[in-house]
Amino acid sequence: MASEGALIERTVEMLARLDLAFAKGRYSYELRAVQPRLWLPGQPLEVPAGGRPKAESGTARAQAQAEGGAAPRKLRAPLQLFRARHPLLPPDTVVPIDVWLGGDFRVLVITGPNTGGKTVALKTVGLLALMHQAGLHLPVDADSVLPVFSGVYADIGDEQSIEQSLSTFSSHMSTIIDILNRAGPGSLVLLDELGAGTDPVEGSALARAIIRHLLSRDLLAVATTHYSELKLFAYATPGVSNASVEFDVETLSPTYELTIGLPGRSNALAIASRLGLPQELIEEARSLISPQDREADALLAEIKQAREEAALALQRTRNAEEKARTRAEALARELAAIDETRRQVIEEARAEVQRDLEAVRSELRAISAALASETLTQEWLRQAADRVRQLEKEALPAPPPPPPAPPPGTLEPGDTVLVTSLGQTGELVAIDGDEAEVQIGSFRLRTQVAGLELRHRGAARPVESGRLRVTAQTATPGLELDLRGRRVDEALPELDKYLDSAYLAGLPSVRIIHGKGTGTLRQVVRDALAQHPLIASYRPGEREEGGDGVTVVSFVAA
Repeated sequence: MASEGALIERTVEMLARLDLAFAKGRYSYELRAVQPRLWLPGQPLEVPAGGRPKAESGTARAQAQAEGGAAPRKLRAPLQLFRARHPLLPPDTVVPIDVWLGGDFRVLVITGPNTGGKTVALKTVGLLALMHQAGLHLPVDADSVLPVFSGVYADIGDEQSIEQSLSTFSSHMSTIIDILNRAGPGSLVLLDELGAGTDPVEGSALARAIIRHLLSRDLLAVATTHYSELKLFAYATPGVSNASVEFDVETLSPTYELTIGLPGRSNALAIASRLGLPQELIEEARSLISPQDREADALLAEIKQAREEAALALQRTRNAEEKARTRAEALARELAAIDETRRQVIEEARAEVQRDLEAVRSELRAISAALASETLTQEWLRQAADRVRQLEKEALPAPPPPPPAPPPGTLEPGDTVLVTSLGQTGELVAIDGDEAEVQIGSFRLRTQVAGLELRHRGAARPVESGRLRVTAQTATPGLELDLRGRRVDEALPELDKYLDSAYLAGLPSVRIIHGKGTGTLRQVVRDALAQHPLIASYRPGEREEGGDGVTVVSFVAA
């Protein structure tokens, strides 16, 4: 019905949009295309400090990929196409190219022989730019970048017109004049065979002037040419860079590979020779070339070979660095696994020691109960003492192996010595006859000189006073001290002596039994513990340890 006309038109419009979206998707699938990143004005460019990007030939890229490395990414720029393919060429046979513009240079001059792929590279850039602005996916690598151009202008192909009496040169100039009148900031300009169709000297001069004019505007441009003067101009002019397409003289076929940063060679004489032109004509033509031009061609060939070798060496270095990094990560994982295994072993050993200590405590509680009930026999006491000593040997960590001793000599104050009875090293403070005073940690002890072994020589220092003096003990005083029934004036000296002996014996913790009673002895003991320099912490005993009638003491680390 006529009244539904507006809805019908809207439906047809929506169907057309859906059809376009599906067509874009299908075309993207057939091209194996991706969506490139969009560069917006104002975003910073990651331009390398070294200036112009290094050239990379297809040979270098192919060998690098064969060795397991990826082709190195180049200069960041507003237009940045990696492995770009012409959308109308078969994706299985087309040779992809890398092109970038807008970073270190804004005008690219492509040189090389005829049929080498210069025009195809030019068209690839233009078509991909227009496809991007039409919302289509592009046949490029995913990290490619494109801006939104305010206009894309191209002069490609021979537009000679017999009807309008326009020559090739006139046709090109008419188009270029129109482009110069239209192109402005944010435009992309593509010029094929710039300056061709007229006198080479004038054409070259005109081409350089046009490039200078384009360079003065805030736009990007790509031009192809055969003029040698433009190669030197591009090399010497900031903001302009050379590029070249390769041609295999042996097979008389182009490789279609684009190398930025290196001008191309026409190879006209080599191609003519391969096609069968008499050698005398080739030699005569070569003699007519100026020595400067011959030297320039030879220098270009050497530069090309040197850059390819440098690119291969750089890629090999990167591959070696990657292998070294992978190996380092693997070694780090192995070390972490070893550390975890060691930690588990230590935890298991600690748990076993703790179980053994609990067994010791249980036996000691049994001893206390037997003492209280007066059912303890001498044989039972001997067996219990043997068991305690055995468990203590198993629980205490073995001392570290001593370092190699220096040559024997007379001990002097300041030397580092080993107290053999304790398995501890310290500083020799003073010698008095057969006795010596040794500083171990925060306290000093007196022991026999015969029981000391020199570890290394040191500077003597004056004897300090006010330190804690203890006597070396060779046996453990036991894991408990029972002060029940003692008066305060008896308990404190016995407590102090016991703590020194237990610390020297290397016991990690002990139990002080003071009973509950009125609480006086308990308070006196805990006040003394709070001020003792060897005590790290103390706590009331657990219920199975004797409750508040016992104080469990932990020593500071030796």
